[in-house]
Amino acid sequence: MEKEELVQAVEAMIFASGKAISAKVMAEILEVETDEVEAAATELRQRLVERNSGIQLIQVNGAYQLATLEKFYSYICKMLDNRPKPSLSQAALEVLSIVAYNQCTTRAEIEKIRGVSSDSALNKLLEYNLVEEAGKMNAPGRPMMYKTTEDFLKMFGYTSLKDLPELPEIKEIMAEAEGQITIDNVEQN
Repeated sequence: MEKEELVQAVEAMIFASGKAISAKVMAEILEVETDEVEAAATELRQRLVERNSGIQLIQVNGAYQLATLEKFYSYICKMLDNRPKPSLSQAALEVLSIVAYNQCTTRAEIEKIRGVSSDSALNKLLEYNLVEEAGKMNAPGRPMMYKTTEDFLKMFGYTSLKDLPELPEIKEIMAEAEGQITIDNVEQN
């Protein structure tokens, strides 16, 4: 398959899938090597940038997906159903960060770290599909474990969990921001 046709085929497949699709799956369907699909995806991403498109090619956990540019999110929301972008409380952000850094963690572990009940915050994160159940722990009572979702990665602009900042860096940022960020500011963002 010629390079131009491969780029077009990759674009068509990603568009038609409506969700993230891996280079491996596309390569199998197109009967080409995975690295050829990855090169075509890189070319497609560059073309979208060069033509100043309203969409972008994102990569999430090694899979590709077309998405609107973040700056057009509010318009898309109005068009679809007029719902505002979900806002997360301070408690929900704390729970989300605990789950993000401690994949497959239980509610009890989250509450031990936070020192308070996290039921409401965890339920809100499940509702927004930012965290999901990850099975039951092999321990007495078989507690449910939780992990982040691909929607979490998309919402925060990460391609994988490896992109999360290192924890010591987070502590420094939080120490610097303490006193500069009020509860009102956090809830508005």
